[in-house]
Amino acid sequence: MYKFLNVNQNNNFVNDCVIRAISVAENRSWGDTYDDLSRIAKKNGILLDDVNFVEPLLDYRYDRVKTYPGDTVQDILEDYPIGTYLVTMRGHITVIRDGVVYDTFDCRDRVVKNVWEVI
Repeated sequence: MYKFLNVNQNNNFVNDCVIRAISVAENRSWGDTYDDLSRIAKKNGILLDDVNFVEPLLDYRYDRVKTYPGDTVQDILEDYPIGTYLVTMRGHITVIRDGVVYDTFDCRDRVVKNVWEVI
């Protein structure tokens, strides 16, 4: 299932999927998540929406979930109907919570790169 959700504090549609997904997964405000990620990115001299920032950060915070080549977001929904997961794909990150993709567009048909279980 997909549900539209834009947690951007100004309801803007901007390139903030990293902030939106992590804020929903961690039950934190968009602003607090932005501040936290910005601080970490600045310390490491990298942009917070760079895949070389996001994936190592998620590896540090959470455990990866096994995926298979060609898995789509829909496949992850079906394989893991309970729990909260952050899912990267080419050029995007989304959040799944208890079988629902929460995002500003329906990305269920996209091929998954990596998945982390948020505990």
